[in-house]
Amino acid sequence: MLDKIQIAKRIAREIKNGQYINLGIGIPTLVANYIPEELEVVLQSENGLLGLGPFPNEEEVDADLINAGKQTISMVKGSALFDSSMSFAMIRGGHVDLTILGAMEVSENGDISNWKIPGKMVKGMGGAMDLVASAENIIVAMQHCSREGKSKLLKNCTLPITGIRCVRKIVTDLALITVMPEGGFRLLERAPGVSVDEIKSKTEGRLIIEGEIPEMVF
Repeated sequence: MLDKIQIAKRIAREIKNGQYINLGIGIPTLVANYIPEELEVVLQSENGLLGLGPFPNEEEVDADLINAGKQTISMVKGSALFDSSMSFAMIRGGHVDLTILGAMEVSENGDISNWKIPGKMVKGMGGAMDLVASAENIIVAMQHCSREGKSKLLKNCTLPITGIRCVRKIVTDLALITVMPEGGFRLLERAPGVSVDEIKSKTEGRLIIEGEIPEMVF
């Protein structure tokens, strides 16, 4: 199975040159460290920053520079700082090309639940509601199953839904999956050492398998 860094590395291979990208809290923030050097992209954080760089070394940390997840970050040449209203105007105006989010559940129709577990204290929905409503390309980084071993790729989400029919691709610790327009999870790649049968057994939603499924390359 993949660890968090390997999930981030695989997602980084989906990035295209020239994209404006929002990285959500959790595993998605790690993607900033693995974007190929030959690509020119701009990372956006909804707390008011355009031009995030990789995570800083200990001697480079500036406590005043943080992302939406309250992690210290670096800035690249040409970065800009602004208030959250400007940041959300970018998101709501459709100026973000790719959004990478974490999730607690994804349904076979592309619905996502990633902001609340009933009965548990949460800080709030953050920018997730705006991002899933405005983005045309959403990649989810998540664990395939819960700690109890229950699938998180479901027929229907059981937790409060953040957005409907919005997820395009999912990278889990077991597989790379795309959500089909007509519904269903199509298996594209499997993690090294993970069998198709294992992925099938851990996916509650409809899993579409066509031909030989290659192992992931990082």
